[in-house]
This record gives sequence, C-alpha cells and structure tokens, in this order.
Amino acid sequence: MKEFHLISTGNQSMDTFVHISSLVHSYVDYIHIREKHRSAKEISMIVEKLLEANVPTQKIIVNDRVDVAVVYGVGGVQLAHHSLAPKRIKEKFPFLRVGRSVHTLEEAKQAEDEGADYVVFGHIYETNCKEGLKPRGLSSLQQLASYICIPVVAIGGIKPYHVRDVFMAGAKGIAVMSTVFDADDPLYMVQLYRKQMGENTWTF
Repeated sequence: MKEFHLISTGNQSMDTFVHISSLVHSYVDYIHIREKHRSAKEISMIVEKLLEANVPTQKIIVNDRVDVAVVYGVGGVQLAHHSLAPKRIKEKFPFLRVGRSVHTLEEAKQAEDEGADYVVFGHIYETNCKEGLKPRGLSSLQQLASYICIPVVAIGGIKPYHVRDVFMAGAKGIAVMSTVFDADDPLYMVQLYRKQMGENTWTF
C-alpha cells in the first residue's frame, strides 16, 4: 500500500493548518504536525482542533512530542536525529507507530535496528526548504530503499510528475509540505498526487 504523508510547514496559523487538513484528509494517509517552534500545549491544541474537524485520530502524526502522541492516542510519532531512540519509545509504548527522519544509509540502518517502523528520507529533489543544499536524488533513494527492510517515505521537492519515478526507485510513500499547504487549491493538489499514485480509492 502506497502511503501519502502531508507535513505542516510551520509557517501557517493553527486555524489555517487545521482548515486545509480538514479539506484534504480523505485523500491522504497521514498528516504530520511538525511545528518545532510550538510548545507541547500548543501541539495538543492543534490535535484537538484536528479531531474537532473530524480528521481521524489514526491519521495524525506528531513530530518529536511522544507525550502528546501518547496522551491523545494518535497514529504515531515522527522522530528527528535529536529525539529519543525508537527502541526506548517502543519499549514503553509498543502500540505507537514510530518513524525516523534520516539522511544517510547509516542513519537508516540504525533506525531500523532500533525498531523504527519506517524512515523518512530526503531531500530527493531541489526544494526551497533546503535552499543551497544539493538534493540526494533518486539513485540515493534507490540505494537506501534496497539497503533496509522497513518502508522508506521520500521527501523533498516531490511534485506530482515526480511520483511515479519516486515509487519506481523503491519508496513506499511520499511526503509533501508546501506544495499542498501553500497551494491556491490544496484539495486539487492532493487529488492530483493521488491520481499520480495510481489509486482510485481513499480512506475516510
């Protein structure tokens, strides 16, 4: 099953993020709350607003804040290099889906060995979020995807016309930020991505 992840940009108000998420959640598998500048209390407020907007609990992923993820029983937690090790979280909360953001083969293998359920790898293409940094490209994605057994979710500059190539390189999912959240018509954009993924049914 191909996965479609949406990740907040960190540049929008809570209400804007929640509003867009409420419009598009039927077409995506996961919505990540990635708001590094916000407190645990603010993150919890976003979770509550998403739930009030009828975004399914299991589709919500909280970045780094294991406490918020556990308290609200959301779909999972996404870890960064500075976060707790996946194995520590799995020991206490085996029911929680744990992802890890990685940039190298070594980091990906370590994440797998420590019990991560999947990794997010990038950036694959040029993106304003990583301005001036050379993209890792499809060949690096293909190498990493063949190196580990857990699913790889590709991120970074992925446009709808890139989707087929990304999955052909071995990714099991794609992650998108500004292409959807900054779009004039976010709903149209997620539908376009889904069309390129070759899936005609969605989870509600």
